[in-house]
Amino acid sequence: MGMIINNDCAYLIDGDVFFSVDKSPNYGQLSGQKLEDHRAGERVAVDSRKRNPADFALWKAAKPGELSWDSPWGPGRPGWHIECSAMSAHYLSFQFDIHGGGIDLIFPHHENEIAQTCAACQESGVSYWMHNGHVTNNNEKMSKSLGNFFTIRQITQRYHPLALRHFLISAHYRSPLNYTVSQLDSASDAVYYIYQTLQDCEDALSPFQGGRLKEVPEQKDKTVRITSAARECISNLRSEFQTKMSDDLNTAQILTVAFQEALKFINTSLNMLKKKQQKQQQLSMIESLIAVEKEVKEVLNILGLLPSSTYLEVLEQLKDKALKRAGMVENDVLHLIEERTLARKNKDFSKSDQIRADLTVKGIALMDVGDGTIWRPCVPVEQEHNALPVEQTASTTG
Repeated sequence: MGMIINNDCAYLIDGDVFFSVDKSPNYGQLSGQKLEDHRAGERVAVDSRKRNPADFALWKAAKPGELSWDSPWGPGRPGWHIECSAMSAHYLSFQFDIHGGGIDLIFPHHENEIAQTCAACQESGVSYWMHNGHVTNNNEKMSKSLGNFFTIRQITQRYHPLALRHFLISAHYRSPLNYTVSQLDSASDAVYYIYQTLQDCEDALSPFQGGRLKEVPEQKDKTVRITSAARECISNLRSEFQTKMSDDLNTAQILTVAFQEALKFINTSLNMLKKKQQKQQQLSMIESLIAVEKEVKEVLNILGLLPSSTYLEVLEQLKDKALKRAGMVENDVLHLIEERTLARKNKDFSKSDQIRADLTVKGIALMDVGDGTIWRPCVPVEQEHNALPVEQTASTTG
């Protein structure tokens, strides 16, 4: 950083090198902070050696027993801000596209980083600064000091990684994101619905080689076209996706209106396929399903929500996680399904309803399909809305 000192942007006192913010004409451009505000309300314990309370250390003189390196200004270590400028310049050059960080780093850290980097190289610049909001635990910032944080490994013991990803993009990246068990339960339920819909669609389309249809033999001069409803569904999904992503990556609203309408279209079309239709109408519906499914998968792929394994595998994994959260194994559920079936046969509907209600509380939903009953994960109807303690997380999944 001798280059900065030569530019008269820094000064040396007792082995400490300070950056002079008064020498940085654009200081405050990122955060909107004004130097006069610092003079008017000087902070507590400001270093009296500083020319301006906002000046910051580029190099700190070594204290007894502290790790240090030799320098032209004596033994010491880099200041907090200088290391980021040095790494960026070394690995990315003085100009690069995106610089990220937590919203609490805008000032003073990133403001100081800009000032010192521009002093070292006037051509330096970052095209986009992206600051993410904090993840909170019941509206309180997660931190090691408070002991209220969770690691990804702990969370994914109980919830599928794709459910966690869905939860993380459910809020705008600049906004705070409040972590609660109910939020993760909802995210898990949402991804289960997505993958079950796509699996049902895949099953319905599998008989058609390559996923594409041939022309109807008796109408070779005409190609099969998708329905107007499918075209509108695709158009709305593309428009909403592009609009929201162009609005500072507003992922919070992407998997809502148009995306949910696309999933609803798929499920409605699958039900229609089960009914008797004219050949041309049936083929048009299948082509429509293919087109809408492709658009849904494109959105999921860009968001990182398209699984690398099959939908069936993910659905089974989601069910396994639900069983762990419920403190059960699948045989427990199957046994209760048998009890409920017997109760219904004996017209003991009170017991039948109680079994279903008890499982729903644990996040297990029973669904009567034809002559049988199947189960799937669901959002528990009663639950603690506070995040589980780390000890409980470990004990219930071990």
